[in-house]
Formats: sequence, structure tokens, C-alpha cells
Amino acid sequence: MKQYRYRVTLEQLTDANGVPGDGEPLKFEVGSHDDIMSIVARVSSRGDFSSQAEAAAFAVGLKLFGGTILANKNNPLLSSFLPQLHQFMKEFKAGSGDSKEKV
Repeated sequence: MKQYRYRVTLEQLTDANGVPGDGEPLKFEVGSHDDIMSIVARVSSRGDFSSQAEAAAFAVGLKLFGGTILANKNNPLLSSFLPQLHQFMKEFKAGSGDSKEKV
């Protein structure tokens, strides 16, 4: 199956007390059948979140979470999420009453 490829980097800027982080960034690569950048743009334009950063975090997190669940659907621990994930995705794609557009 053809996939988009992404490199995800997470770097701690500060700790909970505002002290700068000094650890190495977490980096990994992941594939997705979706154009996540396009999804982030659509989610950001809907107006469901108070900032574009929140919208991006939600969209990226959801796509990574959903992709991992689907890739491991035979794992009993993860497969229990499938019905709720499918229902949530159906409702989210339909858009909320306040949303400007559907995803």
C-alpha cells in the first residue's frame, strides 16, 4: 500500500516549572495513507479549537493514534478501541454544529 511518510520530532522546551529542557528530542518516522498536512489544515479551518496549535496537536495525535490502533487491530488491548474510534471518526468527519466545514 502506498503511504505518505513523516518524521515526527518532539522536543521538550521547558519542564513544568519553566526550566529549559536539556534532553535529546524524540524522533521517529511513520507512514500514513492520509495526507496529514492537509488534514491539519482542514481541522484548523473548522474552528473547533482555540488555536491552530491545538488543532494541529489534535489532528496529528488522532492520526497517529488511529493508525497505530488499525495497524495493531489483532492486539486485544488495542482492538477494544476500534468500535469507539470508528464511531468518533464518523461523528468528527460529519462536523459539529459549530464547525465551518467537514473533515
